[in-house]
Amino acid sequence: MRPALLAALLISFFVVPLTGCGRERPEAAPAGAEPSEEESLGSFEEEELGGRIQVDGSSTVAPLMSFAAERFRKQEPKVKVTVGTSGTGGGFERFCRGETDLSNASRPIKDEEVELCAKNGVENFPLQVANDGLSVVVNKKNTWVNCLTVDQLKKIWEPESKVDSWREVDPKFPDEELKLFGAGTDSGTFDYFTDAIVGEEGASRSDYTPSEDDNVTVRGVSGQKGALGYFGLSYLLENAERVRGVAVDGGEGCVGPSIETVQDGSYKPLSRPLFTYVNEDSLAEKPALDPFLTFVLDNTTRLARGAKFVPMTPAQVDQAHTALESGGVGVE
Repeated sequence: MRPALLAALLISFFVVPLTGCGRERPEAAPAGAEPSEEESLGSFEEEELGGRIQVDGSSTVAPLMSFAAERFRKQEPKVKVTVGTSGTGGGFERFCRGETDLSNASRPIKDEEVELCAKNGVENFPLQVANDGLSVVVNKKNTWVNCLTVDQLKKIWEPESKVDSWREVDPKFPDEELKLFGAGTDSGTFDYFTDAIVGEEGASRSDYTPSEDDNVTVRGVSGQKGALGYFGLSYLLENAERVRGVAVDGGEGCVGPSIETVQDGSYKPLSRPLFTYVNEDSLAEKPALDPFLTFVLDNTTRLARGAKFVPMTPAQVDQAHTALESGGVGVE
């Protein structure tokens, strides 16, 4: 398949208009040949639902769940779903005190959080809702790098790093000025990248061009031969004619960023599943919670596209449906 055609197909898979930048405030896919929203998103017409669903946790997962809440409320206007952004750890603290019904998480629950939930009698189970993947990108005129190790990326991005030439990254590279672009410090992408690459969330050199708008990074990297940046995989797919993705060696060889490598987890350490954890008591006591979660899983591709994530595979969706139907029985 010709590269241009492949890029066009990948772009059509992801592109959804947004009211804001990056992963903020996603909207539904445009109308056209697609089914109407009522047909594609479905509705729960058997009985009128009501009540409130409290969600908190990961700021990364929040845009997807907020998007889902907005669309679900169009079908069930008496159900109010509130989505907070206390962070994965802060969300689990509230969740394990019984204050919330769902806890969004960009990582699995930790042992100490499991113990806190058990201490307070909060039975729960995870549901995967999407996949997340970041991409490292360079200028199209960069002919010397196809893969970078995590150690090399850490050397570039760690706090107080003075690396400003590609030759300092690897003696085989040219003495080309290294200009850096990346996510702003309030972004979940920034937190994820620094944690995965530097080893500490929020730890990064400050002398780079930060932005909450990934289009700024696209323009910066595409405009300077020695530039390097990072952002969500969807922006690489949308801008494949302007910037080039770089494979990453997480210890098991070089793996390039793609939908498939993010879905199967081989693109390490810059791919991960995203979850929401379900309070079992809430599931039993709040009639609207099961329909809301079913709505999320039934429409995972559309919602993930709208929130700029990688959708789940059919097998992942089936596993999540099984977990929800069984109340988490058999879920690790």
